[in-house]
Amino acid sequence: MYRGLEVAVVIPAFNEERHIARTVRSVPGFVDQVIVVDDASSDATHRVALRSHRRGLAVLRHERNRGVGAAIATGYRAALAAGSDAAVVMAGDGQMDPVDMPALLDPIAEARADYVKGNRFRHRAVWRVMPLLRLIGNIVLSLLTKLSSGYLRLFDSQCGYTAISAPALLRLDLGRLFPRYGYPNDILARLRVAGCRALDAPVQPVYGRTWRSGIRPWNAIYPIAYVLVRSFLWRIGWTLRGFCGHAYRSPDNLLSPRGG
Repeated sequence: MYRGLEVAVVIPAFNEERHIARTVRSVPGFVDQVIVVDDASSDATHRVALRSHRRGLAVLRHERNRGVGAAIATGYRAALAAGSDAAVVMAGDGQMDPVDMPALLDPIAEARADYVKGNRFRHRAVWRVMPLLRLIGNIVLSLLTKLSSGYLRLFDSQCGYTAISAPALLRLDLGRLFPRYGYPNDILARLRVAGCRALDAPVQPVYGRTWRSGIRPWNAIYPIAYVLVRSFLWRIGWTLRGFCGHAYRSPDNLLSPRGG
């Protein structure tokens, strides 16, 4: 428990047998539930995670690969079922420093925010350790996500180190979250339309010497671009309908989902 909050950590994992045990062990002791979601890995991720034997550990597995967004949604459902007050997302590859977790949870514990996301650009080391192409890509996507989501004060949209309150989760249709690489951009727009308060918090950029991204540009550019356009059109359309007294409507009807 952290400051009166029952906390769950959701760890989406795909082919992370080399890192998942260390990631699970790194989760702070105040966390009540650790939920690993193996997204149909072809390696031993599931077995290695099960052997971690951490208090409050649950290891779930998708029978087919559904994407990181779908894995997080599965973890969120499990966190709600366990009665958690807040759910934190950490990557299975150990890129997120557990020391930063209180900074994500404090605004929720203090009722200042419903959703808090990490911002590596608020840590001065980002300019030194983040690979150049990722640095440029993150800046561009962050600026575009400001426009698509309406959260103009947020940055580092692709940072997946986040915390969300249970009431905010209940306001989202988890089954409609974008299942793959555009997930961080999609959830921000959905949170905005749901009226949730979002903040960012400084987190450390972590890149080991042997770290290599599993994301390939050609697999990510289209789905993220699709999500950004869809989210922008949906949010603007929702705002206009709101002025006219129309009811909330899902973005999934505005553009047919493809890609990812």
